[in-house]
Amino acid sequence: MQLHRRIVLGPLLSIGIGLTLAGCLSSGEGERAPQTQVAAAITVPSHIGPDKLIGRWGIASFHNEKDRKRTETQASAGCSQPYVITKGAQDGVMMHVADDPKLYELRLKAGPGGRTYLGFEAPPGDLQDREILSATDSMLVMRFVDPDAHRRYGTFIYVRCR
Repeated sequence: MQLHRRIVLGPLLSIGIGLTLAGCLSSGEGERAPQTQVAAAITVPSHIGPDKLIGRWGIASFHNEKDRKRTETQASAGCSQPYVITKGAQDGVMMHVADDPKLYELRLKAGPGGRTYLGFEAPPGDLQDREILSATDSMLVMRFVDPDAHRRYGTFIYVRCR
């Protein structure tokens, strides 16, 4: 009888714990979901278009500026398993966002002071945006606007794979 209870209660307990944890994890996700409001006057800056981002990239990140050159070399080495940025259906680019394995269509946005942002349809500089610090045909440098994401991930170097 004791063995029968363990066999029946074990799976039931596991299911109960799993459902409880799933409820806890999903309760805050609504805040991190992409914003669906269309922000007024979001424009693509003339100096960076989606085509500049589309392609195969090696990626690495750094936290201290002194590590930048070494990080560029590491990003080039990442071309053995490139990160692929493709064109989105609405003229954006398909990329991942912080802490989410799903691809989203992100847009280029002109911000105040000549800054350029990449993110959802929200005002430029939104917490879920990335700021593009520099962009050439061969290299992109970006950082997350959200201070917590920037602290965890650092500044990204994308080197175009040949």
